[in-house]
Amino acid sequence: MSQKIVVVGAVAAGPKAACRARRLLPDAEITLIDQDNLISYGGCGIPYYVSGDVSDEKELRSTSFHMVRDPYFFQEAKGLNVRTLTRAVSIDRKAKVVAVENVETGEKDEIPYDQLVLATGSQPNMIPIPGNDLDGVFTISSLHKAIAIKDLLAQGKVGKAVVIGGGAIGIEMAESLADLWGVETKIVEFMPQVLPRIVDVTIASMVQQHLKENGVEVFTSEAAQRFEADNNGWVRKVVTNKRELESDLVIVAAGVRPRSELARDAGLQMSPMGAIVVNQRMQTSDPAIYAAGDCVETYNLVTGKKAYAPLGSVANRQGRVVADNLAGIPSRFDGVVGSFIMKVFDICVGSTGISTEVALAEGYRAVNALVVQSDRAHFFPTQALMFNNLVVDSSDKRVLGMQGFASMGDGLLARINAAAGMIANGARISDFSNLELAYAPPFSTAVDVLNAAANTADNLVEGRLKTITTEEFVAWMDGKADHPDWMALDLRHPKEAEPWAKTYPDRWMALVYDKVRANYKELPKDKAFILICNAGTRSYEIQCFLRSKGIDNTFVLPGGLNVIRRLGVSWWQ
Repeated sequence: MSQKIVVVGAVAAGPKAACRARRLLPDAEITLIDQDNLISYGGCGIPYYVSGDVSDEKELRSTSFHMVRDPYFFQEAKGLNVRTLTRAVSIDRKAKVVAVENVETGEKDEIPYDQLVLATGSQPNMIPIPGNDLDGVFTISSLHKAIAIKDLLAQGKVGKAVVIGGGAIGIEMAESLADLWGVETKIVEFMPQVLPRIVDVTIASMVQQHLKENGVEVFTSEAAQRFEADNNGWVRKVVTNKRELESDLVIVAAGVRPRSELARDAGLQMSPMGAIVVNQRMQTSDPAIYAAGDCVETYNLVTGKKAYAPLGSVANRQGRVVADNLAGIPSRFDGVVGSFIMKVFDICVGSTGISTEVALAEGYRAVNALVVQSDRAHFFPTQALMFNNLVVDSSDKRVLGMQGFASMGDGLLARINAAAGMIANGARISDFSNLELAYAPPFSTAVDVLNAAANTADNLVEGRLKTITTEEFVAWMDGKADHPDWMALDLRHPKEAEPWAKTYPDRWMALVYDKVRANYKELPKDKAFILICNAGTRSYEIQCFLRSKGIDNTFVLPGGLNVIRRLGVSWWQ
């Protein structure tokens, strides 16, 4: 008698589990069901479909060899039983049947199983404010919504848009509206920064400034309070706690939550946040039922705690583990580090592991080392600056996370991926300092930016490097922090430094890098010096020298003015 496997959910984890199970179990009866008629699509590609980078929604549903992943494909090419427009209503665990209903006709049926796989995904959070059900208010919950948004844009019905949420999806959608379509777009983010809890505040500020330079205004620490409509019931205004924003389109990108009601009603064990609890074999509390993808809880390999990771890449890996175990092949999914990368106009930003904010909240003695250097040999014509921020535990030098900001390309991706593997295995600063990476001038530097970040972190933890945060420096320059004993010591070429010294004579002093050793005795004795250069490397060298001469009241500005010039401060020259 053939094994009966039923898979509920046909977007990412479900098709992966079903198709691999078919390859491993050629005689099994495998049924794939989904309540939608559009299945197995790349949900992470939706912003790029709206932007026009992906011209046709069928491309999000196609294989690399250009077959559309529709019911015919899964039935004929993959050998699965496929039932679309079929909603799983309930699970009878004792009888081992799934009650289903046709969403169009209401016809009811039961599907028996020996093993059941739940891949029910996630659903978007809709903020509970008046007007959230108005026409023109969208969440990015399905390909249908994406098609509807693109149709409105193509018809010229959207001149102004507001995106609620400054996370990855919100930023990607804002870019898609502003870039190709020329829509006046604004982001409203409740937290004090974009990409909250994902990247540290300095990199977030650089991202926010880049959005502004490309026509997307961002309002942080601000909450939408209501949406208002015109006489036809279409959204026309977003009212926050600080302002009113006109809008022809509102996109709510306030995160997602597990779609797990089916599992909950069946009595399976659930996490406090409503995700399905699974073991490392992806089994639920019922050994005959597996679950994978956005509907499940997983582990964070950095903190060792339970986590939620709604990513298509994670879902596909989990789906494979499910299929292996269905076929009797012992396989484990141990957890996630939490790796992320995204495009923002012509730059990219990414992270892996945890941010400094999260690390401190988790009880680590966390510090972060921000460095900037060329992404390839400085003498190579196409070199560009890359900003890396390494988060470490100062108590044991374990690396907890890494973030980066760079020109659009694969360079940052390579560093994020290298760091992810290291962090997953508990690497420490010395492991990153000595990490072997491929080197050739067109691709990297002899001392890679990852190595440099680790070396800086080691100097910081060991007390050889003393820094001031970017935020402290900006507040001082803005006049929001009163430190009369501070003075900036600018080590750059006189043509770079002297305009600053003339503009801020009471707080800025120019002394070129190669003249410090001969002239350090001329420095005022009653000042604490913020050492200034473009990247921070010359500043650290001079800090070491001055300390050797008994001058220890110095601070290095991490990343130097290369960071400051990307923040959009009013006093930048």
